[in-house]
Amino acid sequence: MKQPLILFLSLFFSTHIFSQSTYTVTGKVIDKNTKAPLQGASVFAQNTTFGVATDAEGNFQLKLPSGGYELVITYTGYENESMRISSTMADDKNLVIEVVPKEKFLQEVSVVSSNEVKDGWQKYGDFFTENFIGKSEFSRQTFIKNPEVLKFYFSKKRNRLKVLASEPLLVENFALGYNIKFAIDSFTYEYDNNTAQFIGYPLFEEMPGTAEKGITWQQNRDKAYKGSLLHFMRSLYNKSLAEEGMEVQFLVKNNEEEKTIRLKNPYLAVNYLKDDSTNTVEFRPNQPDMIVIYTKAKPEQAYLDFDPKAKKDFQVSTVSVAKGETIVIEENGYFFEQTDITTNGYWGFVKVADMLPYDYRQQ
Repeated sequence: MKQPLILFLSLFFSTHIFSQSTYTVTGKVIDKNTKAPLQGASVFAQNTTFGVATDAEGNFQLKLPSGGYELVITYTGYENESMRISSTMADDKNLVIEVVPKEKFLQEVSVVSSNEVKDGWQKYGDFFTENFIGKSEFSRQTFIKNPEVLKFYFSKKRNRLKVLASEPLLVENFALGYNIKFAIDSFTYEYDNNTAQFIGYPLFEEMPGTAEKGITWQQNRDKAYKGSLLHFMRSLYNKSLAEEGMEVQFLVKNNEEEKTIRLKNPYLAVNYLKDDSTNTVEFRPNQPDMIVIYTKAKPEQAYLDFDPKAKKDFQVSTVSVAKGETIVIEENGYFFEQTDITTNGYWGFVKVADMLPYDYRQQ
């Protein structure tokens, strides 16, 4: 399942690896057409708990832990804007971010308006929830607060469902203890090949709770982290795959047959390269399709019910890297381009209910 933003990303690593240093990104948000400053624009690092609103002059200042992020700007009546940032931008104090009124968005909606499903939530609500929230153990405690902002469009010609949102979607995750605000660009589902694509930018907020709830939330967060995609990214970055219980294999396709190749040295096989000047790691696997086996946890029963042929003693996921592309990993596990990676298997099963913010650290 393709994950361009990384939705469906669970993350994080232990404190002795995750750097405690921080950097500050400052800038100004303006209207692209009029150049007027925009007060009250939301500026946040997607998939984190870090966000601020611009002041009367459109200025903002955001302090972040070391690493890379997708900086997202949202403002009512304007298209969402995003840009990649990292610790190397620490000295850049003069970012000017231009946002565009939603004329293009409105034109797109007018084109597909004839395909709008008037009772969309009643017809597709459960389907959307399963593909957005997921079916995992934690999904039973995760809820969409404002489904009325969702608009559903079905194209018979393309056999495709498209979901747009007029304002951020609000999600309550009582299993992990987070309120999540999603700025959604789109959700599409192709029925012909059963693939979904979600483009959205989440901002997390800690739920208030008792000390007892805090302990439960921490335990659940640790469980969501272990074996996740960004657990893998951080383990690859730190060359600790084996220690973390992860084995990487290549999946080779010959006509209609598939076979796996075990790797003696996974870092050599993926052309691992550390750049100390930017504190990033690049990798480009010799084969585009990889299997990642996580041996320290079994799949949830819901996944085994979904795929009875799945291995029962460990979690198996597949990762496909776009042909010829190189993936760059920041020290906090953020990677790009995220649209160059497709995941399936167990990582295709876990979704928003199992998401954690990048600034989460395992206790």
